[in-house]
Amino acid sequence: MSKHISTDVLIVGSGAAGLTTALKLAPYCTVSVLSKGQLSAGSTLYAQGGVAAVTDRSRWQSHIEDTLNAGVGLCHQETVEFCVRRGQEAVEWLIDQGVGFTTEKNHEGATSYHLTQEGGHSERRIFHVDDATGKAVETTLEQQARAHPNIHIYEHRLAIDLITAHKLGGKKNRCLGLYALNCGSTEVETFVANHVVLATGGAAQAYLYSSNPDTATGDGIAMAWRAGCRITNMEFMQFHPTCLYHPKAKSFLLTEALRGEGATLHLPNGERFMAHRHAQAELAPRDIVARTIDHEMKRHGLEFILLDISHKKPEFVRNHFPNLYQKCLEYGFDLTQEPVPVVPAAHYTCGGIMTNLHAETDLPGLYAVGETACTGLHGANRMASNSILECLVFAGACAERIQAQLLEKIEQFEIPAWDETRVTDSDEQVVVSHNWHELRRFMWDYVGIVRTNKRLERAKRRVELLRMEANEYYGNFKVNRDLLELRNLVDVSNLIIRSAMSRKESRGLHYTLDYPAQKSITEDTILVPSNFHAHDALTRASA
Repeated sequence: MSKHISTDVLIVGSGAAGLTTALKLAPYCTVSVLSKGQLSAGSTLYAQGGVAAVTDRSRWQSHIEDTLNAGVGLCHQETVEFCVRRGQEAVEWLIDQGVGFTTEKNHEGATSYHLTQEGGHSERRIFHVDDATGKAVETTLEQQARAHPNIHIYEHRLAIDLITAHKLGGKKNRCLGLYALNCGSTEVETFVANHVVLATGGAAQAYLYSSNPDTATGDGIAMAWRAGCRITNMEFMQFHPTCLYHPKAKSFLLTEALRGEGATLHLPNGERFMAHRHAQAELAPRDIVARTIDHEMKRHGLEFILLDISHKKPEFVRNHFPNLYQKCLEYGFDLTQEPVPVVPAAHYTCGGIMTNLHAETDLPGLYAVGETACTGLHGANRMASNSILECLVFAGACAERIQAQLLEKIEQFEIPAWDETRVTDSDEQVVVSHNWHELRRFMWDYVGIVRTNKRLERAKRRVELLRMEANEYYGNFKVNRDLLELRNLVDVSNLIIRSAMSRKESRGLHYTLDYPAQKSITEDTILVPSNFHAHDALTRASA
């Protein structure tokens, strides 16, 4: 008999968004947190930059305007204002949890927080912990979550699909829980909850080159789509401009803060090129920097370009970027003495599950926070270090909404256990690994930094074939992690391709040679699943 676990709130994902939601709800109810690997396995751990937050109300508008500019007309202004105005509260909450942000002393000896500046920001407003802010945030929240008696942690669990009332014959739809694979025992467990929060991160593993950990396979987005939720703006996949180019550096990015502190980009002959493309040069928004690098690499037939901060004093580099400095040394590069080779890589999913300001989705009882959600904050391009801010702010909003609904009476259903009576063990796992590699290669080639109609048509034909094969495999064999992740990545890749094909313009992260101009009218790309129920649908408004 497989496990059947009941909880008040079920949170899928254990990065900053998931753990913040758990910690804010734990005083009021029981919370179960599912993590795909170890609790710290998500993307938060690897975030180098920091938390963009303004503690001076008179500077709110500057942060709002920078975010709106970076989002190229697609940001939702009410969402941007909502996040920026809660930035100080978010940072203070992290400090209360024990995150020790980097400080500095002024000429008079007074101590204050050291703030950095990154691409798209017009001033210094980024709180950081040296060059490893994500690690400090994640490890601190993990420590707090493990210590809380109301938080129950289930590691090495991979969510399979959401359980809904409609699937069980209910007239009024609602999320009731989900099935999850215990990756250790290969048993499928049933988790039942009145409130389910998806905090599963993004989908950058759909691409051949990615800065993300292996866990970023779009699981939450795919599950929500299959359960009837609308998905928004998936064409906007952000490519981080500067990941280390080295055969053993699988996903090591070089933080934008390097350029914020004066690092410059060069061709192998030493020539700088960003100043010719944008007034902010190396501090231009990420989409512009990544696209310029991609253009220069293709124009000159290069495998990489160079990032150089060696003109700064060695002690400055070592003090400001101690972790980066040491890591680069391990790969044979000394940041203080020489430029290092870098390439763009898939980094951040700006689109995702459509939510409102309370993190609610189209499916009652289902919420989405962090990178898996599309709140309207990022628009067509995420500005650096707004991501952890979004995690914290919407985790708090989500927790507030769930807390207000904890005492509501909800129709109860008898949830059946996972049925494996009609499947067998696979004898051709090679199909899964082959399809995985094929998917990531054609997504990189055809749906990458620069797109065309012809490339997208090629990708569409290939992804449709892979969807058929993945679904056939899923229907006939017992599930395993590779199969489930492939199924999710194929579904999400299909959403990315469909979204890209529907946008007949170039805007932000979506650049197509067939439609290089930007339309005067701005609108989101909204994909509606066949099982969408309009009467259950959320509104974008905060009401």
